[in-house]
Amino acid sequence: MDHYEHDIINRIKSDDKKAFEELFFDYYPKLTVFAKKYVLDMDTAKEIVQDYFVRLYETRGNLNIQTSLKAYLYSSIRNSSLNYLNQQKLHANHAENIRIQNKDSEVDFSNSMEQTELEYRIWQEVSGLPDQCKRIFNLSRKEGIKNKEIAIQLEISIRTVETQISKALKILRTNLNQYLKILF
Repeated sequence: MDHYEHDIINRIKSDDKKAFEELFFDYYPKLTVFAKKYVLDMDTAKEIVQDYFVRLYETRGNLNIQTSLKAYLYSSIRNSSLNYLNQQKLHANHAENIRIQNKDSEVDFSNSMEQTELEYRIWQEVSGLPDQCKRIFNLSRKEGIKNKEIAIQLEISIRTVETQISKALKILRTNLNQYLKILF
């Protein structure tokens, strides 16, 4: 890591907004083009890079870069792009499963309505989880990120990730149990 990179990292860690802006404006266009190579859409690539810089800003005090700053940023954007693609793949698989289920069996309006209500109720319960628990649960279940990757991304232990997911599932089971009994 050269002197400039070391200096800008230290300035960012010490909450120097000008240093962060300098980093953003220097790397944003390059990283956007790089992300586009993975996601094949410029708007999506821009969103991925913007989201990454928001996360970087939020965790700037814990910034610990062992390689060059450039390599760190490109590697982070590659990982963010791959996570996005995995999330899209999960959504596509889910939609395909629903399509197959609907094709195999005729779903009447009331079943569809009940399913929608159940999904909404689940969404409400997930929204009510404690912040860290909700964030970890959403990364795991909604975005399909593996526990180890979540631990690295949030800079916590894998055991903490597992504990928070178990806590979320226990809360959901408890809070949705009565609703499921009524439904069935």
